[in-house]
Formats: sequence, structure tokens, C-alpha cells
Amino acid sequence: MEAFRYHALDAAGRSVSGVVQADTAREARALLRARGLLPSTVRKPVLHAWARAVSAAELSLLTRQMATLLDSGLTMEQALAALIEEAEAPRTREVLARVKAEVMAGASLAAALGSQARSFPEFYCALVHGGEESGALPTVLQHLADYLDARQALRQKTSLALLYPVLVGVVALAIVTGLLVYVVPQVVQVFQQSRQALPLLTRALIGLSDFLRAAWPYLLAVSVAIGTGARLALRRPGPRRRWHAFLLRLPVLGPLIRGVDTSRFASTLAILVGGGVPLLAALASGARVMSNAVMREAVERAIERVREGASLARALGETRAFPPLLVHLVASGEASGKLEQMLGRAARLETQALERRLAVFLTLLEPLMILAMGAAVLLIVLAILLPIIEINQLVR
Repeated sequence: MEAFRYHALDAAGRSVSGVVQADTAREARALLRARGLLPSTVRKPVLHAWARAVSAAELSLLTRQMATLLDSGLTMEQALAALIEEAEAPRTREVLARVKAEVMAGASLAAALGSQARSFPEFYCALVHGGEESGALPTVLQHLADYLDARQALRQKTSLALLYPVLVGVVALAIVTGLLVYVVPQVVQVFQQSRQALPLLTRALIGLSDFLRAAWPYLLAVSVAIGTGARLALRRPGPRRRWHAFLLRLPVLGPLIRGVDTSRFASTLAILVGGGVPLLAALASGARVMSNAVMREAVERAIERVREGASLARALGETRAFPPLLVHLVASGEASGKLEQMLGRAARLETQALERRLAVFLTLLEPLMILAMGAAVLLIVLAILLPIIEINQLVR
């Protein structure tokens, strides 16, 4: 079955729109007439690459609603139909209708969600796959909704904290660019007409100003070309792995990236192990949620060691990619038979550590940006004032 978007008139003559599922457009029109609607247009929605995906808040709500519906005894088809009726945004209804069509055609829920990759990320599909394999999909979805809520809260906190540095950076760049492109040339013309030898700093500033005014189209084209080339290169496994390894070695950014993937990995394992997924299958899903290629390879090596008979704590420790805290808590969980609780505790501790690192990073970033802006403005002011000081000295 396909999803069709329609516009129609109801019995009262009011315009209504929505999404209906049918095999053909003719069948969709017949279904609408059976509901007492007079369809004006019925067509398949065109999903462009730039089309808006389901938002993070909507995804969390859909996940929690799906968990509740399945836990209450509804079938997958009935749950998806209820979600389609409940959804307010047309785009969300279209996505869910396509997912329902895939499921009714025989695909698993994880595969159907994977076909809508813009709305359902890879780690989400991996967790759903693990829940389907274990038969504990409602429990996994409930834990997944909790995880999405926590991640959304952290993202909002980080976005609000980054707002001030971003505004400072944009204002600083605009001020410096305006001074170099418009103010400096007009002020320096007075000094050039005096035929007085200008200081080195002033000459350098004049040269930079002339260069920016003459070469800005080329600089823009080069920037776009570099960005496009980097994006294409990072799609290849080799360059992407080298870039991810470089990011992990950075002093401040590296621990942040490692913390994000560690928290995500521990949360995934806690959800899947708590849902009854076998450890090897949970680790395979955990590897798929890792955004860093080096961290993902570490999990894959750990899977091989566990398959050979090693404990999870030992396998993770041998990779040297995860914090010792996670390894020790996993070892404690394996020894006590409380692996799910220890993984959940590790995820919470890593999230708290990540929040502290972000706070320190932002605390250092704000004054550094202000100092950089002040230094740039100071150099421009000095470049303008030095010739004035020299002319005053000559007059005396």
C-alpha cells in the first residue's frame, strides 16, 4: 500500500486535508468518498532531499506512544494506524503512513523505519531491531523514549549555552569585516595622500583590506569547494576513520566526542540487555549507534573477544577506547549479575561527566572569543592611530 496526500471537502463544505493509505489513487478516492468526503486532489507526496524530517521532540513522543499502544495489546498495524490519526503535522503522517505500508508488506518495523532515514536515525533503528529480536519491543521503546528525552534535554541545554558565544562570534566577525572592507580604506586614503611612509602594521592592514575586497568571490568559491570536497572525502571509510581518530586526539574536543559515544553505547546496552536481548546482539546494535568510526571499530573488536569467550569488561578494557569507569562498572555488573543496572549507572555518570566538560568548554570559550575580538579591533585601531601619531610628531 502507498500513502496518498489528499485535499477534500466534508459534508459541511469545509476544506480538509490529510493522508490516506491505498494501493492506487483511484482506491484512495473511493475510500475518501466512503468517509463522506469529496476529494479534490489525491496524489503521492514528493519527498525531496531537503524535506523536513520528524523533529526530535516528535520522535520522542511517537516512541512513547508506540510503546504504550503495543504494551496495551494492540497489533503493530493498529498502533501505527492510531499514531497516524493522532499526528498533527502532515509530514509526520506521511512518514508514519509509509512505515505502516512497509510493515503491512512484510517488512520488520526496524527495516520500515530504516527506509525513512531522515526521520529515524541509525541508532534508533538498531534499538528497535534489538527489541524485535528479543520480543520485548514495548519495553525497549519505553526505555528508548526516556533516552531520547534525556538527550533532547542535554541538547537544549547545550544549545542555550552556545547561543551567547555564537552571537559574540557573529558580531565580532561582522565588526572586523566592516572595519576592514569599509572603514579602513576611507581612513587610510588620507595618509596615502600625504605621501608619508606608513608604519608596517598600517601597510599590512591596507594590503589585507585590498585583498579581501578584491578576492572575496574567490575566497567564497574556495570555501565552498573545500567544504564540498571534505564532505565527499568523509563518505569514504579511510579518510573518515583518519578524521575521527584525529578528533579523538584533540585536547578538549576529543574527550567530549568520546563521552558522547560512551554514554550512547552504555545507554544502548542497558536498554537492550534489560529488554532480554542476547549480549552479542546487543553489542552489535551498540556498535551501530557509535558515530565515531574508531569507537565503532573498538566495539567490533570487543564483540570478537566476547565471542571467543572473554568477559565484556575484559574485552572493552583491551580496546583502550572506553573510560576506565565504564569498564569497572561493567565488571561489577557481570560479577553481581546486575549488568543492566551497572550499564545504566555508567550511562548516567558519563552523561554527567559530559555535561561538566561542556560547561568547562563553554566557560573557556566565551572569554577566549572576547579576547580574540578585542585583539583584532585593537590591531585595526593601532594601524589607524600609528600614522596619526607619526604626523603629530613631525608637526612638532
